[in-house]
Amino acid sequence: MESTKQQLIDDIQNLLNRYEGLSPTTINPALLEFMDRDTLLSIIGSLLKQQENTNQDNLEWLEQFKHYQ
Repeated sequence: MESTKQQLIDDIQNLLNRYEGLSPTTINPALLEFMDRDTLLSIIGSLLKQQENTNQDNLEWLEQFKHYQ
């Protein structure tokens, strides 16, 4: 099933609001509406990559504490 542009826009907003404790981010859909599906998918890919990198950085940070045990 192919995602609609609105679903992709909602997915982008959900990715931006994934972390608890931060102020929610809202996107005016009109700002993304002019983008084509490939551009929206690219944004989602970039957000996922950024979150993957953040998770890896957090894991590395936590790993350093194993040396103290």
